[in-house]
Amino acid sequence: MSGQLNRAEPAMPVTAYKTYRILSPVQTHFRPATCVEAGCAAYLNGWVSTIDETTVLGQQQAHYIRKQSGRGFTEERLPTGLTRFVFEAGQRCFSGDHHVRLDRPELYVVQGGDWRGNPTGEKRQHTSARDWIEDFGEHQQTLADEMKRG
Repeated sequence: MSGQLNRAEPAMPVTAYKTYRILSPVQTHFRPATCVEAGCAAYLNGWVSTIDETTVLGQQQAHYIRKQSGRGFTEERLPTGLTRFVFEAGQRCFSGDHHVRLDRPELYVVQGGDWRGNPTGEKRQHTSARDWIEDFGEHQQTLADEMKRG
């Protein structure tokens, strides 16, 4: 599969469209969090990492787990030759990428165009969901009227 989306051919030029989005960017609406704050399943339940020590990467991972991670675990060699590390609950996971949401309102953004681009450069941010919804409804009506006219 090529990873491309299967899109219907638009009925009108890109300038007739607008893109409406509600955003909560990670950079401004979230902060880093601990496993406890994020309700991390690995922290709550423990986890298993199965490592192939016949590879360089697997050897590095196993060395880190055994000598540097500081985590509690049991180790088992599987019949397949892989090593299974079972980590106890209640300890920091390996993700290191937890975030929790800050109490900030979403961004209500409207920009010109669609997936093909924004040739007009139009972009604005509404201050309320109500204004964004009203703008969206008015634009939908404009499109419906335009389609009726042909």
